[in-house]
Amino acid sequence: MSNTANPDHEMLRQILEPLLEDFIYWFDRAQKLLSSERLSFLPESEQADLLARVEHALKEVGVASSLFKATGHQVGVDMTTMRPWHALLLECQAVGMRYYRNQAI
Repeated sequence: MSNTANPDHEMLRQILEPLLEDFIYWFDRAQKLLSSERLSFLPESEQADLLARVEHALKEVGVASSLFKATGHQVGVDMTTMRPWHALLLECQAVGMRYYRNQAI
């Protein structure tokens, strides 16, 4: 039996680690915007709801990232778990683009 690392674990690390880091980066950025600026194009209740969902997703991604690291990059994250993060990320991207476009006017 070979003593080399399982290539599947290395591939998982190469793919999942940067993906989780990206989720954390973009959710953190969205959280900062939503908590520090009043977005005139969103009702306050929608902005508060979006902020709460971003903060919840940040916690989820943080836990997934911690578990991934704690297991030596040997566990993945199910797509059904990631799909809502991706949808939220797209929603935040649209809000951010609209915010920055309004700032340029």
